[in-house]
Amino acid sequence: MSVVVPPLPQGAGYGVVVGLGVTFALGMVWVTNAMKKAFNEDNNTTETFMVANRSVGTGLTAAAVISSWLYSTALLAASLLTYRYGLALGVWWGASASTMICVMAYLSIEAKRKSPNAHTMLEIVRVRYGNGVHKLWVVLALLNNSLVFSSMVLGASTAVSSLTGMNVTASTYLLPLGVAVYTSFGGLKATFLTDYVHTCIIMIILVWFTIKVITVKEIGSIGALYDAVLQAGIDKPVEGNYQGSYLTMRSKESLYFGILHIVSNFGVVIMDTGFWQKGFSADVAATVPGYILGGVASFSVPWTFGTIVGLAALALETTPAWPSYPNAMSAEEVSAGLVLPYVAQTVAGKGGAAAILLTIFMSCTSIASAQMIATSSIISFDIYGTYINKTPTDAQLIRWSHIGVVFTSLFISSLATAFHRGGVDMTWLLYMIGNLVNPGCFPTMLALLWKRQTRTAAIVSPIFGMACGLSVWFSTAYYYHGDISIASTGATMPNLFGCVTSFVVPLPTTIAISLIWPKEFDFNTFSDIKRVRAAETGSAPMRDFEEERELYFTPERVKYMKRMSRWAAFWAAATVTGHALLWPLPMYGAKMTFSKTLFVAWIVISLIWLWFTLLVAVFYPLVDGGLSQMWTILRGRREGEKKTSIEGSQNSTPPLEEEEEVEREVEKEVADLPKGV
Repeated sequence: MSVVVPPLPQGAGYGVVVGLGVTFALGMVWVTNAMKKAFNEDNNTTETFMVANRSVGTGLTAAAVISSWLYSTALLAASLLTYRYGLALGVWWGASASTMICVMAYLSIEAKRKSPNAHTMLEIVRVRYGNGVHKLWVVLALLNNSLVFSSMVLGASTAVSSLTGMNVTASTYLLPLGVAVYTSFGGLKATFLTDYVHTCIIMIILVWFTIKVITVKEIGSIGALYDAVLQAGIDKPVEGNYQGSYLTMRSKESLYFGILHIVSNFGVVIMDTGFWQKGFSADVAATVPGYILGGVASFSVPWTFGTIVGLAALALETTPAWPSYPNAMSAEEVSAGLVLPYVAQTVAGKGGAAAILLTIFMSCTSIASAQMIATSSIISFDIYGTYINKTPTDAQLIRWSHIGVVFTSLFISSLATAFHRGGVDMTWLLYMIGNLVNPGCFPTMLALLWKRQTRTAAIVSPIFGMACGLSVWFSTAYYYHGDISIASTGATMPNLFGCVTSFVVPLPTTIAISLIWPKEFDFNTFSDIKRVRAAETGSAPMRDFEEERELYFTPERVKYMKRMSRWAAFWAAATVTGHALLWPLPMYGAKMTFSKTLFVAWIVISLIWLWFTLLVAVFYPLVDGGLSQMWTILRGRREGEKKTSIEGSQNSTPPLEEEEEVEREVEKEVADLPKGV
């Protein structure tokens, strides 16, 4: 593909992929054992492995949300698409990251209000609609996770290969290897902890690299970057951009991609059980602020990083320092995501290449851990625990979770390899994924939010939506390009029409069917879902069910969750309106190119936002109880049976602390009673 000599030796690739993978695995095994000793958190129980005891605080939740959007594909593709279409792309990509996370904050608090003991999103679907619909959702969720995970591994492996010369197939199999080890040991809590560590490293590198790009001698300043990009628009104007400029928000391809990606990411997030599990695992008081803070902060990464790196590539490719100079990048190199690796080589040589290699590894393995937990939970809880062994013990569920992690690692690596050998690259997967994952989006949300959606509607609407979406996708590919091939089905317009169709069609379909044959659902049924008891069958209650319900649904907590639900709905609406409508659309209609003053302000504000993301992701979790918990782990002090989250007990709502204290006192008194009483 590329004739550019990799700046780093193959040994560097294997050293990072294998060496760091093993290091993180050993480190996470130690941390898991230390947490078990200090906080009595046993990752060999389903409640800890799948949902981290539902006690994660605000800071760590926000960091995990930011990490969820630090896809290696995001870093690579935001840069390459900005290189193609200009600075408008970064804003649209940022909007596609922030809006649905804030929507997810609303869905998460609603799930805690109605189904506080759920383990997966699919469990909620099964309780409401039965096994038939549940099986359909298992397929939809696994399809979503497989495409997202494989595209991320494929993009990362291609970038690792370009930086080190490492074999792409070897990279696809070795990247998830260490992740599978520490995920098997640590479960979802390990995912939160590794998310935090990886995000710290990634954010520090991103902040350093953006400054390095601007100050490199071939550019020198923001103003000089403006001048170089302005000239690039004259030398090779962009079709569909106002005056062919890269410095305009009126970019048709950016607009089309923005709509496509926002719609597709709604499907990617809502159909990903990993995002739901992070909501289930968060403390009641941490759910909404954690998701909203993480969602707003996540906007800066594709906007700032994608804009600066993508535009810098336009400025640098005409200089002798560019790896392929005097030749421009080929279309294949651009589609494979090599814009970022080439910029790294140009601005920082082997050091820059090593930093980007580390960033890609960190982003890939962080997402891989979350994807493995999500997929393994479906295998253990929704397949094994529902259809193979209907009364599983806690140990059996954990065993199948471990099997699911290993299976996921091997399957995704094989799928990514098949895509690579078949000529499919990261960009093709990025564009087409919504055609297959969007149909379940509205039916899933309505399963939790609308009591009148019926079982028939839940079955018909996603199937019909997918059929319509695929039909539109293939037919428009043939209409625009005269054939149905990888090239034609990966083009913008066929995917735009197909993804929007598969997203929108299920909504009127499910509403119409539900209103024609009406039947209402009692949301109180969701609270029948019970937690899994260690050393007991999956159906055994942790205590008397009515007592458990009363302890959770206190008047104070119910009132608090209703208030948080309203706040989440407000922030979701405000984020969609601001980030997707009020910001980019009016600037698209303005028919103007950026002046140098506006461009400098644009870059400066984006850098400030990126630094804000750094503070939220790196320092806030430490201030929010992380330092005290880390000190406890290092001292190895055991805190008895008290269930303390990694964020600190201060994140729990006061009514819950009082109730748990009373509950412990009652249990102690009962235990002290004479036998037979």
